[in-house]
Amino acid sequence: MALAKIIEVSAVSDKSFDDAVQQAYKEVSQTVRGVQSVYVNDFIYEPGDGKAGNYRVHCKVTFTVENQGDLA
Repeated sequence: MALAKIIEVSAVSDKSFDDAVQQAYKEVSQTVRGVQSVYVNDFIYEPGDGKAGNYRVHCKVTFTVENQGDLA
C-alpha cells in the first residue's frame, strides 16, 4: 500500500516566484525521496528598501513513504 506524507516549506528568491519554487524543490529533494508534487499555497513579494525585493513562496510538498515491505 502506498502512503504519502505532506510537509510545509518556505523558500525565497531574489529573481522570481518560479525560481523560489525551484529552490524549494531543490532543497527538499536533497533529503526527501519520492517527491510527487509541490503545491504553492502563497506567493509573497517582499519589497526592498530602494532595491529589488524578494519573492517568497509557501509550499506543501507531497512525497511517498517507504515501509519495510517496500524495501525487500
